[in-house]
Amino acid sequence: MRSEAAPQLDGLERFASAGKGRGLRARRRFAVGELLLSCPAYAAVLTVSERGSHCDGCFARKEGLSKCGRCKQAFYCNVECQKEDWPMHKLECASMCTFGQNWHPSETVRLTARILAKQKTHPERTQSEKLLAVREFESHLDKLDNEKRELIQNDIAALHHFYSKHLDYPDNAALVVLFAQVNCNGFTIEDEELSHLGSAIFPDVALMNHSCCPNVIVTYKGTLAEVRAVREIEPGEEIFSSYIDLLYPTEDRNDRLRDSYFFSCDCRECTTKEKDKEKLEICKLNDPPSAETVKDMIKYARNVIEEFRRAKHYKYILCLTLTPLVELLEICELSLDKMGAVFEDSNVYMLHMMYQAMGVCLYVQDWEGALCYGQKIIRPYSKHYPSYSLNVASMWLKLGRLYMTLKNRTAGVKALKRAIAIMEVAHGKDHPYISEIKKELEHH
Repeated sequence: MRSEAAPQLDGLERFASAGKGRGLRARRRFAVGELLLSCPAYAAVLTVSERGSHCDGCFARKEGLSKCGRCKQAFYCNVECQKEDWPMHKLECASMCTFGQNWHPSETVRLTARILAKQKTHPERTQSEKLLAVREFESHLDKLDNEKRELIQNDIAALHHFYSKHLDYPDNAALVVLFAQVNCNGFTIEDEELSHLGSAIFPDVALMNHSCCPNVIVTYKGTLAEVRAVREIEPGEEIFSSYIDLLYPTEDRNDRLRDSYFFSCDCRECTTKEKDKEKLEICKLNDPPSAETVKDMIKYARNVIEEFRRAKHYKYILCLTLTPLVELLEICELSLDKMGAVFEDSNVYMLHMMYQAMGVCLYVQDWEGALCYGQKIIRPYSKHYPSYSLNVASMWLKLGRLYMTLKNRTAGVKALKRAIAIMEVAHGKDHPYISEIKKELEHH
């Protein structure tokens, strides 16, 4: 029986999910593509690399943004956006002027500073916390190893260093809890091609538990998170999103879940492991590789992926000059050659390296090289990912834009329409991204 005190939204309620703690479930039926929940960001921060192309306040993408007259590093749509963002931007404005090129707090530190400021100015429950309050976030403090605790202490030191004004600091123990909560409950805001735009806290969205067979998908309209059904949801059914990239096999997914969120998944996909064989497809040879050879190659692939992940985390790749980027592409190609002796092109580890190589090609504007990788990726992506996957939509979108750039309009239109078909379910038919893509089709 549902407790009468359980917080509710239209058609949704918070409840105690067996074995998972708090959760969100449906009180009525939801159709595919239907909006379940909209949640404004409790706090959000635009990533530094997108300043000038997106508004620091609302995250809108447009030309001719106006810069902050003081620091000249934050950009806004108009005076209204600037005024609305000032309570948050003032945390950084003077500091950026003081430190200049030496101002480099991590995005997590920047977001946490905004949460502290918001908690001071809005001690009451906000519109983002109808079902779950930020102070209720799980921290998993007891599960943090020494390395994670050290990283949090480094973040706390940076917080004190870069935010000396406008903030009232709680004691160190409270800051450790807050950073642990942010690490477990923060969201990455991405654009239509899954490029990183910023980080945010969406408390009500954070109430959803994880499944590798999700029934909803989270997308973003500026700093508003929207949750839509990607399959029919019946009354009483729990609402599940995915916390991680679902491309990888069961063991990899659960390694990631344990490392970042401190649990293992017991969904149908993880229990049956029915997709793992296809995801780890081996070359069809007259003399097939031995089980030991396959095991060694999987280990090699995982190590390579982890190296790339760590490099991205510490922003090494983003700061590379052209020469190291060329070297990075060579590493991708060498890895693909080595793995290709054992794995089919549709193997997820091959796809991962192709995606990295495609990203480098896009960065250096090698359109034909990027297209070649994208063409190899899209079909296996469509097979390995769930229906209405943002990863698949993003790949169709990149392919469509590459075809258009290379004057292949027929293929470009087809690819862009495939992207739109997925995005109309995941983002909603009225999303600005879809309008922009339709304008691209009209323009070409």
